[in-house]
Amino acid sequence: MPLRLPRFTSALGTVAVIASLAGCSSDDSAGGSGDPDSLTVWLTIDARESWPDLVASTNKRFAEQYPDTKVKVQYQQWPSKNQKIDAALAGRVVPDVVEMGNSETTNYIINGAFSPLEKKDFEHSEDWLPALADACEHKGKTYCVPYYAGAKVGIYRTDILKKVGVTEAPTTYPELLSVLDKVKAEFGTKDKNFSAFYMPGRYPHAAMAWVKDAGGEMAVEENGRWRGALSSPESRRGLTTWKKLIDDYYVGDRSKDNGDEPGVVGQGKVAMFYGNTWEATAATDPRSGGNTALRGKFATFAFPGPSGELLPPYLGGSLLAVPAKSGKQELARDWIKLFTDHKSQQQLIKAQTLPNNSVQLRDVPADGPNGPSARSAERGWVTPLAPGWAAVEKSNILPAMLQDIATGKKSVQQATEDADREIDALINEN
Repeated sequence: MPLRLPRFTSALGTVAVIASLAGCSSDDSAGGSGDPDSLTVWLTIDARESWPDLVASTNKRFAEQYPDTKVKVQYQQWPSKNQKIDAALAGRVVPDVVEMGNSETTNYIINGAFSPLEKKDFEHSEDWLPALADACEHKGKTYCVPYYAGAKVGIYRTDILKKVGVTEAPTTYPELLSVLDKVKAEFGTKDKNFSAFYMPGRYPHAAMAWVKDAGGEMAVEENGRWRGALSSPESRRGLTTWKKLIDDYYVGDRSKDNGDEPGVVGQGKVAMFYGNTWEATAATDPRSGGNTALRGKFATFAFPGPSGELLPPYLGGSLLAVPAKSGKQELARDWIKLFTDHKSQQQLIKAQTLPNNSVQLRDVPADGPNGPSARSAERGWVTPLAPGWAAVEKSNILPAMLQDIATGKKSVQQATEDADREIDALINEN
């Protein structure tokens, strides 16, 4: 099954979370699922669609330890998940385990919504991928457990590259540009709607990889306060390189986002793009707007960065937490232990998903579709773990900045200065 990365929702219900904490406790007598003989687990639909066997095997193993407790797994949609969690946390009856995106946890943790966990109790915890583990940490304590990850890669049409004499993916940035030049000369001159490289303007998770590769940041923390860092020389250098890639090789709408990327690629007028591994399959699936005629014509590669290292990918992924109001703290922790241990992570690898730790990244088949993702994952990053970053994302500051740069409405300098001012006004607000 292809990896289906979560569509992270950024608008956290802070008011509901704070309200939910009144009188909460972490002992086994407080709150809970309302059924003393069951454990309620909220997972997203990714688990049901892509690795149902893992859920079943974990519940079977759990039943061997706790034969009198029934696990009730409820599957949530990403767009509505947080709203449901907020509503539950504001009441007395809560799920005992919840799944969160790694860009969603900060406000929940700061507001005390999740119980602290003993990191050492979980297998491979010392080797958790930093972009996942960091989202679980606050003031020296751990509040959630990494579950799975996914890193962006380069994806290209093998038939198109073959026509310009290229049989292997580029391994350096100069090689990449050389390949794109050949494709543009062969196909772009004949079809004004053909893009050698697809890169819509409003695509922060892609553009910020160029920022990171140049040594820049979206925001930095100094003396307990956060501030925007997009106008730093390093960040500007990364955005300038990103803009040049668009200017040279992308002919599409620069004011759109990547939401319909598989469908656009499926139209057959794109040679290469930067995305999630599963999008190569989606581009051949009519349900995603793809074209079945393109099946077998895509390959993935670890995307090289201008720095000479692999381009640092946004590392999307999920985490598991125990709500502080759960009345089954020990049971919830033990279920998470089983669901994220070495054996379970091996099942995720077989389902073409990246594990939560660097040790098992080595078990991802190098010649498989996720081999390039595994190579890039340790350089992965996540959005700033600042109390107000949810508000920054809700305000669409980054997409608007990138659109201004991509369309030429503003210079990189002006756009980043304006974005930093907007970020500074929100990023420290809890």
